[in-house]
Amino acid sequence: MKPLESITILEFSTMITASLASMMMAEQGARVIKVEPMAMGDPMRYIGARKADISALFANCNRGKESLRIDLKSEEGVRVIKEMIPSVDVAIHNFRPGVMDKLGLGSETLRGINSKLIYTAISGFGTEGPMSSAPAYDPIIQAHAGVAATQGRGDEPAFMRTLLCDKITGYTACQAVTSALFLRERTGVGQHIDLSMIDSGLFFIFLDGFQNHTLLSDDHERGGMLIDILYDPWVCSDGGVIISAGSYEMQKRFLTSIDMQHLLEDERFATFENQMRNIHVLKGLVSERCAELSCDDMVGRLREVDVPCAKVMTRDEVLAQEQLSANGTVDIYDHPIAGSSRRILAPPLFGGERLEPGSGAPTHGQHTREVLESFGMSDTDIQKLSSEGVVA
Repeated sequence: MKPLESITILEFSTMITASLASMMMAEQGARVIKVEPMAMGDPMRYIGARKADISALFANCNRGKESLRIDLKSEEGVRVIKEMIPSVDVAIHNFRPGVMDKLGLGSETLRGINSKLIYTAISGFGTEGPMSSAPAYDPIIQAHAGVAATQGRGDEPAFMRTLLCDKITGYTACQAVTSALFLRERTGVGQHIDLSMIDSGLFFIFLDGFQNHTLLSDDHERGGMLIDILYDPWVCSDGGVIISAGSYEMQKRFLTSIDMQHLLEDERFATFENQMRNIHVLKGLVSERCAELSCDDMVGRLREVDVPCAKVMTRDEVLAQEQLSANGTVDIYDHPIAGSSRRILAPPLFGGERLEPGSGAPTHGQHTREVLESFGMSDTDIQKLSSEGVVA
């Protein structure tokens, strides 16, 4: 039995945040019904590599779900959703504040129908304040949450070339929903959850990215930023190697393994504290030696003396790792529309076993009839809604 079996989720969303959150819960056994608008559905369906209306991005965020194609701008469409709510455990959306209320599907309305409902509202900047109604996309949130500041050097910002804040908001939403479900088991009462991308992004980046903005007393000592020490690769003759030598003993073994132990006699590098204080000088002196070694040679030397290291891999090399094969991480499956596809299975192992993945991502409106029938709607009523353009 999967952990979230018997839980039903209605997802009202476009793009990443709510889609990713509910996909993770689908992987853990929840029934997830993705409520999509009539015209084109979730626009993520058409971004990047795709076949028909299944893009790679959509497939990665929406597997294991059912797609309900319905017009929420119509009174009949809203009525259908309201009739479903008594049998729903979680409603999750990522629309701007106020949008669901205007549709007649706000938290008070739906939780008034079902007091056990977990209603989760994801926004970009929160429900109050000067930015509450501003559009929110991942790079915008990276700028506001300090991600770009922490990735840059000095005053030069740099952006993570991944949908970082979108994804961490999805993870945060998933954790919040499952916590609320646990609370409901104790109290029998549902919950309203508000969650913003800016808060999620800053919460995520703060612990290491804001080390020098945490202690506020005048007498504390500022130190080198961990992220400035760990994340610059050493350039070898055929690529890069990343090293995590987090102690003087490791630094000593590192320098000795590449025949640079004489630097330990230099006062600037004689202690770990001095090494960290002069890390950029140290790197400058060692870089020429690293450039003489191949990645495999350098990694071999470092692993012999138990210094944590890794070759910086290409995407193809990542997927070909023997470790991933041993873990059973990567799965190849046949999607009825997209064809042969690759997916990364859900990370948690329950009882030592990886959860069986759900079906592939649905086509737009693929399950409309099945969903409505499962909520007790008659064939006559479904045909009427379809003829009126309310569902498809």
